[in-house]
Amino acid sequence: MSSSVEVIAVNTPAEMDRFIGLPARLQAGDPNFVPPLLLERSEALSPKKNPFFQHAEAKFWLARRDGRDVGRISAQIDRLVKDPDVGHFGMILAEDRADVFEALFATAEAWLRERGKRRVLGPFNLSINEESGLLVDGFDTPPVLLMGHDPRYAAARIEALGYAKAKDLIAYMYDTGTPLPAQARRFIEKRKPGAMKVRQLDTKRYREEFDTVTEIFNDAWSRNWGFIPFTEAEIGHMAKSLKPLIDPTCVAIVELNGKPIGFGLALPNLNELIVDFKGKLLPFNWIKLLWRMKRGAGTARVPLMGIRRSFDGGLIGGLAPLLVIDAIRSGLRAKGVHHVELSWILEDNRPMRHMIEELGGVAYKTYRVYEKSLAA
Repeated sequence: MSSSVEVIAVNTPAEMDRFIGLPARLQAGDPNFVPPLLLERSEALSPKKNPFFQHAEAKFWLARRDGRDVGRISAQIDRLVKDPDVGHFGMILAEDRADVFEALFATAEAWLRERGKRRVLGPFNLSINEESGLLVDGFDTPPVLLMGHDPRYAAARIEALGYAKAKDLIAYMYDTGTPLPAQARRFIEKRKPGAMKVRQLDTKRYREEFDTVTEIFNDAWSRNWGFIPFTEAEIGHMAKSLKPLIDPTCVAIVELNGKPIGFGLALPNLNELIVDFKGKLLPFNWIKLLWRMKRGAGTARVPLMGIRRSFDGGLIGGLAPLLVIDAIRSGLRAKGVHHVELSWILEDNRPMRHMIEELGGVAYKTYRVYEKSLAA
């Protein structure tokens, strides 16, 4: 007979190291799992270094049995969430045991309930603007930059605890060798106003440019399900952390009469470059990473894209994403990138999904956000 599960709060640096390192052990047998960089994860979960914690509170737990760590979970309360009754869970990973999942979720739910939350959504690691959703389809390929990879059994274990689908998030794979269809090309040639242009990011005005695209993003996504705006502190943090990864030829900014109205940003798939690092940069992997980044990755991801809401449904709103995707495709192709992930797209964002599919994108991964009532 197996012993019971004990859930302990993460309170010390050593416990946080165990929390961060657990996926490398529990998912070691999965050939498509890419161990995240331990240093990056440590900074992401640090209240001192991640500006998410300026508007949110989080708690982390480890599940233990017979002296071994067998699972983990987090719970978050974000003050920027519009519904004050909603709390979040995240960072969920555990051995394939019902009692481990049950103990972890019971602990996280109790913490949220004690703080007045009546509904829980997740997983978010830690925010909807970071890793979102649980992988429920597409286990046969590795995740790309800033996307998760979960065990096949996790969805069933979570659903057995009363969680139901709130929303699916779709990831598309797009072959950069696929040119725009003739119909789309003719549409652009006939209908694009002369005052509408696409340009690259101006590195000499990097921070100003970054502020512009995130302002467009916040506007474009403001009415989307689950939207939480990037704060000024988060924009600054993101601008600094992404700068080494950004190539101006892989950023497309659409202007109308000289004013930016839309953008798309592609980043090299860092996961492709660190897959053999086992999460460690020291002592010599950082040198390998610099060399590999100079050589370039064969895959990339578009994590940020948006068109100002004032152009929704009109001619400009239809042209802008076509121009962005084609410009990014060309820029990536010139750098030797053969595939780019466009992610994530809300399952019910039919206009965007239809456009991507018409351009040749293939839906290849699905991430699910779950919900559950916490009312007694």
